[in-house]
Amino acid sequence: MKSPITGKEMTLQIEKNILVFRKEEFEYNHKSYLCEDSGESFTTTELDEFNLNQVYNQYRDKHNIPFPDEIIKLRNTYSLSAGMMSRILGFGINSYRNYEKGEVPSLANANLINTISNSIRNFKLLVDLNNELNDEEKSKILKKIQVVIENYRENKDDKKYVDILFEDKLPDNYTGYRKPNMEKMSNMILFFAEKLNPTETMMNKLLFYSDFYNYKKTAYSISGANYMAHNYGPVPVRFGGIFDYASNKDFIYMKMEDYGNGYWGKCFYKSTLKDFNSELFSSEEMESLNIIINTFRSCNATQIMEKSHEEKAWIDNEKNKGLIDYNYSFGLLHV
Repeated sequence: MKSPITGKEMTLQIEKNILVFRKEEFEYNHKSYLCEDSGESFTTTELDEFNLNQVYNQYRDKHNIPFPDEIIKLRNTYSLSAGMMSRILGFGINSYRNYEKGEVPSLANANLINTISNSIRNFKLLVDLNNELNDEEKSKILKKIQVVIENYRENKDDKKYVDILFEDKLPDNYTGYRKPNMEKMSNMILFFAEKLNPTETMMNKLLFYSDFYNYKKTAYSISGANYMAHNYGPVPVRFGGIFDYASNKDFIYMKMEDYGNGYWGKCFYKSTLKDFNSELFSSEEMESLNIIINTFRSCNATQIMEKSHEEKAWIDNEKNKGLIDYNYSFGLLHV
């Protein structure tokens, strides 16, 4: 970005800052452009949104307020329009749409959304008691609720397994302020398997760099996965179970390969039964995935592992094999 004062290119800088939101102070990583000649700092609309999202995320985490993607997922679960969902909840349509776009709900509205998110029964009761809906509308919604109930019963064991893998985590600074999403994670694994046929070591690093780079750009991870500092670099927590899940669901298959010099490694291949579902990902997320592909395409497993060992995210947490805070993304060296 060019300085409006001198016309010269400015430097993107990141510095700790404090912002007050709803009478509470939050520290965040403030991004801005520095005009070195004048000493003035400037932001764009995109940077303002990024800076605010970091504060909103901390406030949501502190007060258990649902995130935009969770609100959208709830509505999509029941195949409802934004207008219909706003009527069911008793919110104004503009308020509800703004919640999906990122505006932070009031504590009262957040509690109502959480109440129906955590219980199909509560959602059904809310529909039954709604005086704004006519009988025909209620009937259609109740049929959709019944479909959701049947799907839940069919996939109950699968959901339990996924909850165990992700410990039923809520969004926080260790998930990149996303609720862990196995469907997106499985598609990320498929994406990298199709493009690079990576080893297990390399796959772990590609996932780490994708999630953390996307957080660096947008203040959100892609998959919502936790990462820990493993001996061989950052890895998703319970990565073995995650890879087995992706394999059992026919996203990928894994095969032991001879890489020479007595070294055998597990290699990932795309399954012929499933294709990558790009519709699950935003344009920013797709850009992140492609940047990671282009950045590490020429690396082998040892090289990408060595690069990950240079990251402060690994260095600071390796001794205790600890979880890696997504705020380490702002110090990434290799992407």
